[in-house]
Amino acid sequence: MLISSLNNIRRSGAPLSVDIQMIGDRPSGHTDPEESLVQRAMAATVHFDDKPELRTSSTDSNIPISIGIPAITLDGGGVGGGPHSLDEWYLNKEGYKGIQRVFLIVAAQTGVE
Repeated sequence: MLISSLNNIRRSGAPLSVDIQMIGDRPSGHTDPEESLVQRAMAATVHFDDKPELRTSSTDSNIPISIGIPAITLDGGGVGGGPHSLDEWYLNKEGYKGIQRVFLIVAAQTGVE
């Protein structure tokens, strides 16, 4: 463990200790790619000349998925990097397309043609 390794090389002071506490619970899950919501999201993505990418990750969609509600997470458009780090960045390059895509998916889910 990292703490014991650090304690082995410390030169002074009290030994280090760590208290780990859970600060969130995002149970994992999976939405079937054949689910209508996923199919509509992929079609909307293609409509905006982008390539759909299905993957699993830790998102706020995990809660509904874990209780059997189909859910997806969409990016908001634009370009970014270094997620969840001090070096995270975002450039709003055609970010409006992400918002339009979300509205198209929501309209399709409600039955609007």
